[in-house]
Amino acid sequence: MNAPLTAWITGIGLIAPGLPDWPSARAVLRGEQAWTSAPSVLPTPTLLPPAERRRASRVIKLALGIGLEAAAGADVSTLATVFSASGSDGHNCHALCEQLATDDRHISPTRFHNSVHNAPAGYWGIATKSMAPCQVLCAHDGSFGAGLIDALGQVVLDRQATLLLAYDSEYPEPLFAKRPVPDCAGVSLRLECEPSPDALARITVQTTEAPARPLEQATLEPLRATIPALRSLPLLERLAQGRSGEVCIDYLPGLRLAVRIDPA
Repeated sequence: MNAPLTAWITGIGLIAPGLPDWPSARAVLRGEQAWTSAPSVLPTPTLLPPAERRRASRVIKLALGIGLEAAAGADVSTLATVFSASGSDGHNCHALCEQLATDDRHISPTRFHNSVHNAPAGYWGIATKSMAPCQVLCAHDGSFGAGLIDALGQVVLDRQATLLLAYDSEYPEPLFAKRPVPDCAGVSLRLECEPSPDALARITVQTTEAPARPLEQATLEPLRATIPALRSLPLLERLAQGRSGEVCIDYLPGLRLAVRIDPA
């Protein structure tokens, strides 16, 4: 990235272990409330029609939950979207592998269509009736950074309000032994090209080789280290505290993102 990318953050969504939403996470990141480890709580996707609601997997509920929280107050059908996940639906992948290991290798249609990496984006389109541009990315442990760069690029170049949704799902054993993501979690940022009354902060991003630093809230450091979408926690910590400054976020091997936050 040769030049910094800048946008305005106008909404935040978060679901993580012990952090059911952004207000809860903000209180923890400010040091106003202690973090208590607990499984991620996934909301019911009420915007989906009943048939799709029954078929919705954990990762689809997660993506819809964080996206709708960040987009609250906006016309979601007009927002461009960037979905970014390191592996998407771990439980569905596990179930498919179990079925294929038996003599009966017939896969249910629901399992099959939920297995594709862009399934959450498809369900988002059904729920919100969005016809806006949509990108779906995967960059392993660098997926949050890749999604952030892509979303900022759309805001800067296309002058298009864009919703970033970065999320990950856990895998059951035996896949967990190879990919030890402890629980599902995700973060969403609504990004716009101009300041507005809803603006929370200005964000400026460029690549750097400087080292990433651990979180000030040390109890949350294991979440940052084990769930790729939560590489975003240093950025969220700065937003929660309302302080100007720069943080480094892990991205690709040997490369980080320098993220500057300036409160609105």
